[in-house]
Amino acid sequence: MTLKNLPLDAARLGSALCVSVEEKTDPETGQAKADRDGLPVWTVGVAVRPEGRKTALIEVAVSGEPAGVEVGQAVRLVGLEAFWWEMNGRMGLSFRAASVVPAIAPARPASGEGPRASGGAK
Repeated sequence: MTLKNLPLDAARLGSALCVSVEEKTDPETGQAKADRDGLPVWTVGVAVRPEGRKTALIEVAVSGEPAGVEVGQAVRLVGLEAFWWEMNGRMGLSFRAASVVPAIAPARPASGEGPRASGGAK
């Protein structure tokens, strides 16, 4: 039985934090793996925590180096898909995304705005 790629609603994964970014290589040759268009494939390790659930670690494949993504940074998974694979008697679930991008950080108050650190009188 063959399953197609299943699109996922990445927003339902809750917060997502990058834990690793590495270029995918062939374990036998050490050569970088490429997609059908010749772009290098990267693997981004992402810790996700859906609301009310335990944290899980997923590895997401993406074509091309994920620009601006660093370990420890909140990320957003764009065009996330899951697919079931089977090879040489082994099987599993893998994830692929169109891109992995930095999540938009909350706005910080401009210098001189917001609560005063000293707590002193004006």
